[in-house]
Amino acid sequence: MCTHGLTGGAARAFVMALIDRYLDVKIVSIYGYLDIKILEMKKMRTQNLDIALTAIAPAIWGSTYLVTTEFLPAGYPLTVAMLRALPAGLPLLLVVRQLPTGIWWLRSFLLGALNFSFFWAMLFVSAYRLPGGVAATVGAIQPLIVVLLSRLVLGSPVRVLSILAGVAGMAGVALLVLTPGAALDPLGVAAGLAGAVSMAFGTVLSRHWAPPVSPLTFTAWQLAAGGLLLVPVALFFEPSLPSLTASNLMGFAYLGLIGAAFTYLLWFRGLSRLEPSQVSPLGFLSPVVAILLGWGVLGQQMAGIQTLGIVVVFASVWMSQQAQMARRPAPVRA
Repeated sequence: MCTHGLTGGAARAFVMALIDRYLDVKIVSIYGYLDIKILEMKKMRTQNLDIALTAIAPAIWGSTYLVTTEFLPAGYPLTVAMLRALPAGLPLLLVVRQLPTGIWWLRSFLLGALNFSFFWAMLFVSAYRLPGGVAATVGAIQPLIVVLLSRLVLGSPVRVLSILAGVAGMAGVALLVLTPGAALDPLGVAAGLAGAVSMAFGTVLSRHWAPPVSPLTFTAWQLAAGGLLLVPVALFFEPSLPSLTASNLMGFAYLGLIGAAFTYLLWFRGLSRLEPSQVSPLGFLSPVVAILLGWGVLGQQMAGIQTLGIVVVFASVWMSQQAQMARRPAPVRA
């Protein structure tokens, strides 16, 4: 006699097999989901570390005003810029023992001019012809220029949050350093804008060209090239330096080794790992550190409006990072 269906034991075994298979699939799915989340967390931690290390550079640049006014001879801005770049770039070249090849000779000098020579020259012209607050506020337009250049050169989308962050950063810098009744000199404003455009192009092109070398080597090439370009400019436009004191030498050593070699290594490392529109707003931290050092070290007064400016600057930096973290594409529905 034939029986139809399964016996009780066979049915139970069949059901248990289905349950085991279902559980196996669910466990695999859970493990897969956890693996993805762990990878995302690791990526987020790595990105946060990259942002923090890159932010050290503009924070140290904020000490430039203090070091320049307290340790260096006054009235030699181009010579100071040259002595900041060249003595940092040449020793780094000796360390890396690698010179540019092919097209990278031209690119190194072009980037050296954009990031150092021309940028610093325009920065000093702006600083001499404008009140410090106006010069800093004009220069703070750089992150907005980077957003637009990233769109044109890298094809990066223009995000509303990035624009808002740039505008907020400019407002924060204005609150920090702008004084009522500050005069506007057209040539000074033009120089400030030219410097901001120069640094913006240098920032975007540094990411676009993606050098086939380490950040240390890339930094050495640009600093050496930028310093060499500044030599004839400094010799032609400025008199010779007076005899240097021990304090002067300490100031030059700090600006060259820490304020240039170390900081630009961190800066170009960040540009190799992060979006330019993510890196550039970190520059808003420089005037914040300058104000805090003036208050803490030089005993300068800090008004409530400047405290508000610091809060606005930090908010703008946070917004700029959030704009990049929101890049994940939405899931496509079947």
